[in-house]
Amino acid sequence: MSRPPFLSDSYVEETRFGFWFLRSHTWQHHVLRVAIDDLRSLFDGEPPAAPVLLDAGCGQGKSFKHLHRVFAPSKLLGTDADPHSLALSAAEAQRLGLEVELRGSDCAHLQLADASVDILFCHQTFHHLVEQERALAEFYRVLKPGGYLLFAESTEAYIDTWVIRWLFRHPMHVQKSAEGYLQMLRGQGFTFTTRNVSYPYLWWSRAKDFGLLERLGLRRPPPVGQREETLVNVVARKPLEQA
Repeated sequence: MSRPPFLSDSYVEETRFGFWFLRSHTWQHHVLRVAIDDLRSLFDGEPPAAPVLLDAGCGQGKSFKHLHRVFAPSKLLGTDADPHSLALSAAEAQRLGLEVELRGSDCAHLQLADASVDILFCHQTFHHLVEQERALAEFYRVLKPGGYLLFAESTEAYIDTWVIRWLFRHPMHVQKSAEGYLQMLRGQGFTFTTRNVSYPYLWWSRAKDFGLLERLGLRRPPPVGQREETLVNVVARKPLEQA
């Protein structure tokens, strides 16, 4: 049986390995869980209570339990341009006993009302998108004034390595550095300070040796500012409307 068509003309289909990896223990516990906990630490204060929370590019729904644990949303939404992934997300929500409203749409054309979301979670999705500027404008549109974008991305320094290009599939012409993503967020109108940004240097993000030499004590990890960042996490805010 053939899979249903993607809901975006510019969708870049993942490899079989990549699709499998998105349900693996490594993805759920060493990537998703770690990123969500780190993003929570980047808030200046408390996040919105009982928020309407959107997972943009929810994939197979493996974020749902972590988002529910950390943010306790009153309403959890998920959107993805792959109908097969959405079906797996629905099954995951049912398995967890969580109510999740799923919608099929491209991130560049979200099927949500203006100013309807308190927190928008975009984790390892943006580097898959071809229409990045339109997607970011859509994120800004659907967030309420004062709402938060939780943005967690791998950078070009990681995506453009032989092992990642061999195992996964990405639109290479849109990949950006950490600073490139930060500039894009600022250009859209989001606000944040250095306090709201982190540059995780996790073992799986070091494509040359996956941090093996450092784990063996044969090399010390270079500090921030002396390395090419492979990951960037940001809690960015849509400004409040002027009184």
